Amino acid sequence: MRLIFIILITIILPIISAPGQSFDSSGRVIDDGRFAAATKQVNQFFRRFNAEESKEGDVRYMPGDENYRDKALRKSFINILFDNETSDVSNDLKREFINHVVSDTYPQYLNFHGGEWFAEVNTVFNYNGKRQDVILFLKLQPQGLGYEWVIENVNFPPFAAAFNKPEGQDKKFLHPLSHELGFMNLKKAMLDNPKPESYTPDGYQPDFLTIFLYEIKNNRMKFETVKDTKFHFFQIDKWYFELTQFNRPGFNTGWLIANLLKLEEGDKEIILNYIYDSN
Repeated sequence: MRLIFIILITIILPIISAPGQSFDSSGRVIDDGRFAAATKQVNQFFRRFNAEESKEGDVRYMPGDENYRDKALRKSFINILFDNETSDVSNDLKREFINHVVSDTYPQYLNFHGGEWFAEVNTVFNYNGKRQDVILFLKLQPQGLGYEWVIENVNFPPFAAAFNKPEGQDKKFLHPLSHELGFMNLKKAMLDNPKPESYTPDGYQPDFLTIFLYEIKNNRMKFETVKDTKFHFFQIDKWYFELTQFNRPGFNTGWLIANLLKLEEGDKEIILNYIYDSN
């Protein structure tokens, strides 16, 4: 519970306030002093993306208000929600994305409780006496009358290295007539082979989350700190974007879209595999 609390505090901590920015028709960044503050919290990113607050951030728009989810306001807001200093997302792709989400025929909005988005939390644990980075993936799930963040996956290279299943000539196996010996050859297999995963079915994938929890319960893995957090969104039909916090001087700061991809058939699974396995 303490771990989840620390992660939640890290996610919602505000950062430096700063004026906003926008784009002209050619895609050039221009300052707009009416956007009074950076997007300081993830919840505010949702509100701005959907045009559910004023440009100054001091008024919340509710259903029935004439400004609630106003198309022009949404365009202005989404324009300032991109990282324009370090990201290589083209202006053409940004415009295509904005036109897609503010379409008159099929406008799309972000829903905090709508699923299809999750957190990637870069943490530090002490594992067997050594400080090491551990990537935790968290999602929201219903809990009672509300919601809670839960850990659904973990990426920790030492776990992956320990389950590097042999292939080809290096793979050991149990003879197909082992049953006639009462599987007594299991003794030799388990004692002499440092890769017992050799005897698992094709397609076997270890459950790293269970191993992670087991190591914590046995006091071999101890939480130390959270280094940073980012979020992965698949809520917008046929699009993916990454939300990252930028704490820096100037106008382009706060929670911003750092990566944007248009998805074709099968791309979502490729991106998910990359996110889970490449860190």
